[in-house]
Amino acid sequence: MKEIQISTEFITLGQFLKLADIIQTGGMVKWFLSEHEVYVNGELDDRRGRKLRVNDTVEVPGVGAFIVIS
Repeated sequence: MKEIQISTEFITLGQFLKLADIIQTGGMVKWFLSEHEVYVNGELDDRRGRKLRVNDTVEVPGVGAFIVIS
């Protein structure tokens, strides 16, 4: 599981995908979430504004698993 460090209280799923180098630009978020399954803490989620906090996990089948750290 790859660790992704944040320096704020939370990060949105859209910002996270860019920070984790899963997508190149913020403009790709909506398309990516419509074409790929993204699991946040084990639950399917397609909301780019979903707030992720420390210890949340994000899994993208075929891409990898990530955990938010501070």
